[in-house]
Amino acid sequence: MEEQAKYEVATMERPLTAVQVRAQVNLIQEVMKSVMQKDQHYGVIPGAGNKPTLLKPGAEKLMLTFRLSPDPIVEDLSNIDERRYRITCRINDRDGHFLGSGLGEASSNEEKYKWRAAVCKEEFEETPEDRRRVKWRKGYQGGAATKTQQVRMEPADIANTILKMAKKRALVDAALTVTAASDIFTQDLEELPKEYLDRHQETPPAKVYNVPPKVAAPPPAADPNLPCDDVPDFPGDNLSEPGTERLISDPQAKRLFAIAKGAGWTNEVLKEYLVAAYQIDSTKKIPLSKYEAIIERLQKGM
Repeated sequence: MEEQAKYEVATMERPLTAVQVRAQVNLIQEVMKSVMQKDQHYGVIPGAGNKPTLLKPGAEKLMLTFRLSPDPIVEDLSNIDERRYRITCRINDRDGHFLGSGLGEASSNEEKYKWRAAVCKEEFEETPEDRRRVKWRKGYQGGAATKTQQVRMEPADIANTILKMAKKRALVDAALTVTAASDIFTQDLEELPKEYLDRHQETPPAKVYNVPPKVAAPPPAADPNLPCDDVPDFPGDNLSEPGTERLISDPQAKRLFAIAKGAGWTNEVLKEYLVAAYQIDSTKKIPLSKYEAIIERLQKGM
């Protein structure tokens, strides 16, 4: 028994051969090609190069592939006006041997968690001055700049979201580190604000294509006081043709508009984003398989 334990330790400490390293890389690439799906397990961030970003479901697939077990350790760094968590995600193999770890941290003071669009003008005006602001954003793909009235989020309302985000970041970091997949995937780009990516990209992103107008009327202007159920569809929605893939329903489209409005997206900016990112010129043409990915992007704000 003692000799067997010594053999296992010696085997663990023995360096991998070039053939074994190549086999592991080939396995990751094969899993990416055969099992993972773009925009669900990984995604390419517009304007940030062609290297795919590993998402949480993709990290979990890597864990399953190599039979790894995550063990998150939570450190609460919160104060009275902030929810902040740092998580160390330890990775063990199926026999309980420690292989490495990843770090992740999230805070309610991050831009996308700290502020939300005001529900109405009255809410904005009745909010204390130190807990409200007007946020200017440059137009999507060179469009006109827009401003949004925003108020502070209540940290306690999003504490669980912050904790889950820290866990996700730690898990992805650990998966990349332990499987040595950083040359295939990246992690941090999906967390960077859009403004940062716009400033630091080497060349401006090319517009995918211009959608020919299907109706003579211009797109309807976004009305901040318009109820969510009455948000107009994009021009051309009534001209869409059903495809082979299942499309979203009208209630799902209305939910998309409501989430976009709450995150500060105007109808025009939302339309331009769908065209540029998914080549979709109508909300009724959104495939059901891409719906949750689009919702997640909208919830992060402009």
